[in-house]
Amino acid sequence: SMSLPALKKLCLRAGIPIPRSVQVRDPFWYVSNGGKVGGVAVMKKYGRVPVDSEYRKDQWRQWWERKGKFIQRQIYTPFSFKKPIMSSELAEFMGIMMGDGGMSKYQISIVLHHIDDKKYGQYVAKLMKILFGVTPTIRHISKTSVNTYTISRTELVKYLCGLGLVIGNKIKQRIDIPDWIKNNQRYRIECVRGLIDTDGSVVVHKYFSGGKYYTYKKLDFTSRSALLLRSVSCILTELGIKNGMRKDNIRIEAQKDVKTYFNVVGSHNPKHLKKYQAVI
Repeated sequence: SMSLPALKKLCLRAGIPIPRSVQVRDPFWYVSNGGKVGGVAVMKKYGRVPVDSEYRKDQWRQWWERKGKFIQRQIYTPFSFKKPIMSSELAEFMGIMMGDGGMSKYQISIVLHHIDDKKYGQYVAKLMKILFGVTPTIRHISKTSVNTYTISRTELVKYLCGLGLVIGNKIKQRIDIPDWIKNNQRYRIECVRGLIDTDGSVVVHKYFSGGKYYTYKKLDFTSRSALLLRSVSCILTELGIKNGMRKDNIRIEAQKDVKTYFNVVGSHNPKHLKKYQAVI
């Protein structure tokens, strides 16, 4: 069945007259028949009409406890993912998540600038695929000029919580580098790289002195987590990289220390590498 105006339009487009066998019925002609069929179905199921909502709820609860909750349905089965072993890649990913990542109860996501971090985003997406066997969903948000890289897996969220990440506000929950990373030198380096690749920046400092202009490059890392700042500062110091820690910032100023950072820790973010290697 269809509406009469729709039939007329179809016949006009097809170039044929309206078929003579068509029956034109009054609006809502089906209500009476539908009501009768529905009434029969209710009688068959509940034995009486009308059925009040509380009675129906009570019947549903009985069915649920007796049978419903034991039925295996695909919709209740969590999506699978590959559980990675402790590794340098996982440590770097933890740093990325503590930097530009976040978690809800149902998914993990990493937010990166859609132009400045486009190539780095490709690296992050590949890393997520390698670690968890899941290709992240990439969504562009034009209002804030970012791309989000998301994996929706409740079990993955639980797994990462067990490794030291948190659901919700990282700062209020005093996020810090977990011990399993701190206790391994290679993991410490990888984690710091992930943190500074996301929440760090290469800054070109210019100043005028003695009638001349001078320029040199610094490396900044910003975080509002005091614990995280202290941990990063300690790791850099252990690597022989002198750094200064402020309220919400770590800065590497001496050129030899900036050079040591890129030689020892390095970067997977082309934006940082390009700025560091650029001639000034």
